[in-house]
Amino acid sequence: MPYCDQSSNGIRIFYRRCGHGSTKVLLIIGKFSLLDAFFLFLVEIWGFRVPYVCSFFLGVGLAGTHDSWGPQIKGLTGAVEPNDEEEAPTETVGGESNTLGEEVREGDGIEVCCFDNRGVGRSSVPTEKSDYTTTIMAEDALALLDHLGWKNAHVFGHSMGAMIACKLAAMAPDRICSLALLNVTGGGFECFPKIDLQMLSLAFRFLRAKTPEQRAMVDLETHYTKEYLDECVGSCTRRDILYQDYVKAISSSGMQSNYGFEGQLNACWTHNMTSKELETIRSSGFLVTIIHGRDDIIAQLDHARRLAKKLQPVARMVELHGAHLVSHERPEEVNLALMELIKASKSKLEPEEWSHLAESESGCLVLKIQPPLNNRNKDGANSLIMYKLLGKLHLSFLYFFGAFFTGYEHIRNTLKIKPIRVAASVT
Repeated sequence: MPYCDQSSNGIRIFYRRCGHGSTKVLLIIGKFSLLDAFFLFLVEIWGFRVPYVCSFFLGVGLAGTHDSWGPQIKGLTGAVEPNDEEEAPTETVGGESNTLGEEVREGDGIEVCCFDNRGVGRSSVPTEKSDYTTTIMAEDALALLDHLGWKNAHVFGHSMGAMIACKLAAMAPDRICSLALLNVTGGGFECFPKIDLQMLSLAFRFLRAKTPEQRAMVDLETHYTKEYLDECVGSCTRRDILYQDYVKAISSSGMQSNYGFEGQLNACWTHNMTSKELETIRSSGFLVTIIHGRDDIIAQLDHARRLAKKLQPVARMVELHGAHLVSHERPEEVNLALMELIKASKSKLEPEEWSHLAESESGCLVLKIQPPLNNRNKDGANSLIMYKLLGKLHLSFLYFFGAFFTGYEHIRNTLKIKPIRVAASVT
């Protein structure tokens, strides 16, 4: 099995390589859902311990391990099976990673590497929550690049993986050819889903669900749009197919431990990109694409737009019809957007040309984002204060929402009244 061993801390990172070529792509997956956000609230705000059965349900599946990149691996490389043999180390020539002795040639192909983050899948599971931060996990990704012999690569991340990719880009910008962030947020309270009637309904159904199967149905609705789930594929719907895939993934991958679950939640909760880190990404010379589903109820679209604005002029905002797993729901459009990023990076496209294109070849909406002002005016300062206030109100609402349902369940269980049997009267 291919592992990247870090002798300094004993961490082993499981990875897979697919495809062949001089263009190298590192894929960093995340693990985040409505249910994660709910338990993030319980763990971080109330200090509750996560029940083991919930870790079984939440820890793995379609959004947790390297397998989640399947549609992108096939789209970028044309391969569906991992490489059987390890290849020779590679070094950078002309700004791209290449096999030793080769020159960069157009059409050489793409090789991708995807891996399991610490705490999930086949990688190591540290027992201390403090061993899980996006910075530490970015160091894991950097160690993997060193292990592969890749001096630089195109780095694509999804959800929590996009947070890790941001940290990696700020930590080692010289190793980044381009950066793609899918369904990303800024961490902290931005990880909480948007509170509306749909989210309240899903949360209520989740709290009432008694089996992993019932909870799986709720989780699918947080990852995909209703239109996509209701599409007919043969004699059944996508909902039925995805449900079977979800259960199969859990069965084959096994349960995520409490340590990994709480640790990865800690990484999301403590993630923050400083102004200096954002400036490093903005000024390092590589292009950035932020891809987001307009119907994502987990990672809110406004947070992604705000990050794209902060990364001007190098960032391009791509919005697609889809939910949190837009990479699965709209694989062709996502893959085309990623290929456009790779081609633009190779052609040394200027940042202004990249970020202000009205529409891409894929037909997806590319949002024109005005660069931030160098000097913050009074209105900007007021907007920042209002933004922080709304964040606190959002957190308070989640607190009282959780308190209400916890109290409701407690009272119902405490005051449960058994029915009184009344004998039939004899006349």
